[in-house]
Amino acid sequence: MKTLPKIGLTMYGQNDERHFTIPSEYINSITRAGGLPIVMPPIDEPHHFLCQIDGLILIGGGDVCPSCYEQESHETVYMTDSQRDRYELDLFKAALDVDMPVFGICRGIQVMNVALGGSLHQHLPDVVGEEVRHRLPPREPINHTVFAEPDSRLATILQTEEFDAPSWHHQAVDRVAEPFVAVAYARDNTIEALELPDHKWCIAVQWHPELAPDDPIQQRLFTDFINHCKR
Repeated sequence: MKTLPKIGLTMYGQNDERHFTIPSEYINSITRAGGLPIVMPPIDEPHHFLCQIDGLILIGGGDVCPSCYEQESHETVYMTDSQRDRYELDLFKAALDVDMPVFGICRGIQVMNVALGGSLHQHLPDVVGEEVRHRLPPREPINHTVFAEPDSRLATILQTEEFDAPSWHHQAVDRVAEPFVAVAYARDNTIEALELPDHKWCIAVQWHPELAPDDPIQQRLFTDFINHCKR
């Protein structure tokens, strides 16, 4: 019997009904690419999960608490969850220590950057204006164009340097943490993707590829990620 790579996915924090949840689009993207999704609710010891999985996806969700990167909170910051923040920051660093493939999506890119010492723009309209819409009011997705650096691993995977992507955020990477490299931008110069050049597979994107199941460009990210998770 063929063994599928086990892909750990982080989850939203507890809601008012005390449920941990995850949007089905993430699950569907993993199964479509040939992986076995393993959901990972926030717990105190994330290291216990790592020996059970072959790759890690840090999914989207609410804002990272600005105290994690030593800033006061902007009035637009929402859905912060200190338990989830601590868990995902520790989980990402532990995954790096064992050279595990890691894929960050939306909040995921922000967690990964903050974990290594970077910072975030807390509200993009205050920084870059609204010529490029990164989400629709009040909090709905919208597509915009992304430009990937031609010599990046990202561009190689996607097989293109310019593409449309589903966007759904109001925050973004500000100061890039070393050794990350910014490899994609929106037209307003918002950082849209980071890579770790010397890692087995560590890419984070600010957009939501899971929201484009019929777009082969976006699905190449999941396929390449899963392929690098195979033992």
